[in-house]
Amino acid sequence: MSKLLLGIDIGTSACKVAVFDEEGRVLAQANRDYPVYYPKSGWAEQDPEEWWDAICRGIRSVLEAEEVSAEEICGIGVDGQSWSAIPVDREGRVLDRTPIWMDTRAREICGRVKKESFADELFEAAGNEFLPSYSTPKMLWFKQERPDIFQKTYRFLQSNSYIAYRLTDQMSQDYSQGYGIHFFDMNRLTYREELANKLGLTQELVPPLSGCDEIIGEVTEEAAKITGLRAGTPVVAGGLDAACGTLGAGVYQVGQTQEQGGQAGGMSICTDRALAHRKLILGTHVVPGRWLLQGGTVGGGGVLKWFRQELGKGMSFDELTAEAENVSAGAEGVLFLPYMAGERSPIWNPDAKGVFYGLSYDKTRGHMIRALLEGVAFSLEHNLRTAKETGACVDVMNAMGGSANSLLWTQIKADVTGKTIQVPASDTATTLGAALLAGVGCGVYRDYEEAVNRTIRITRVQKPDRERHEIYGHCMEKYLKLSKKMQEIQEAL
Repeated sequence: MSKLLLGIDIGTSACKVAVFDEEGRVLAQANRDYPVYYPKSGWAEQDPEEWWDAICRGIRSVLEAEEVSAEEICGIGVDGQSWSAIPVDREGRVLDRTPIWMDTRAREICGRVKKESFADELFEAAGNEFLPSYSTPKMLWFKQERPDIFQKTYRFLQSNSYIAYRLTDQMSQDYSQGYGIHFFDMNRLTYREELANKLGLTQELVPPLSGCDEIIGEVTEEAAKITGLRAGTPVVAGGLDAACGTLGAGVYQVGQTQEQGGQAGGMSICTDRALAHRKLILGTHVVPGRWLLQGGTVGGGGVLKWFRQELGKGMSFDELTAEAENVSAGAEGVLFLPYMAGERSPIWNPDAKGVFYGLSYDKTRGHMIRALLEGVAFSLEHNLRTAKETGACVDVMNAMGGSANSLLWTQIKADVTGKTIQVPASDTATTLGAALLAGVGCGVYRDYEEAVNRTIRITRVQKPDRERHEIYGHCMEKYLKLSKKMQEIQEAL
């Protein structure tokens, strides 16, 4: 009997469900979308029940594939978007929508906490600044603004832990999602009760910690009826989507780096110790004994999607990038700041705006698209330069996400950063990473070395062009000056 693995990814715009064989081949996959709600300025919410409904539909769909049998699935891994704060009661009922990673409603709370005498102690423990996107400020927001819900809350769950709960009836908190909780000690990998108390919270508001490949439970009879899965199928704790994508891109050894090209952008550098930087993001990898120094940007594939919707209706992504290919490096002076929903690292400005600079009558749509592609690459380079301040150095990056399918965009990123970029075979790096966690946890693979070697193959390698890299070096300095000047203008306005 075949040994199959199921990976579930809870993204921002949709969930992805995929079944893999032991060699990492996709046997069946399904996507199901759901909405993001924006009830007020700075708010961005989702309904976890809508995640669950979409995932159930996705699972039923992949189980209809001829190559897939629920009896052959020997493990399930779930990954999810970061920084959720899902309030559930003792019976696991969702009490309210969760603010998602884009939500910045807790800005006032963050400003207050940063003035507290223990603010530096929080950073020293968690390795991350106290910012509104993270889970902890959102918990405090519920306490302050929704006390009725807070009083009923038994646990705050993360996106993947909620879906794992619906599958197994077991509440969990994996290490990789611990980075959103500021009383999680990034070095000791434990909760710090005294820090929780200083914040006015308790350690009991979050579930006990689990390894990402730890089996937390089995598919219940109820979940089996809803999804079509076999009752008793093991489910591992899973982890952060970016960390699972990093594993699914083949990055698990110290010094390797993942380049993110999904809806959002950024990078994850694999280290053997917790290297904190106040302008970056630090988390544990889903692989034991490893950490990830991350840069997370708002601008990624989403900016090209926006451009196509608004200024390129009816055009494919390939047709758009073909226009950009006819424009030389540097877009003849057109620059783009990809801050379309504020910006995360390294500037951390929720009010930052997207900007085209350098437009004139002689510029075309191709110039704008080229500048857009380059702007996302500049934001990546900005994070890499910041990471270098910790001593973390990068030579080669493994690309993942839809943007990695573009030869031009990948080459621009290589030319801007001066780094060689490898592109693995699979477009399903994130769900594959979740499935590999299940594979290691359930004994399909001896360890992560075997899991990666058996499942991940590099399809192409793109090396930087030194002449274009020099051109982009000058453009990068202009990009940084423009970014700084726009923040000054924004504050003045």
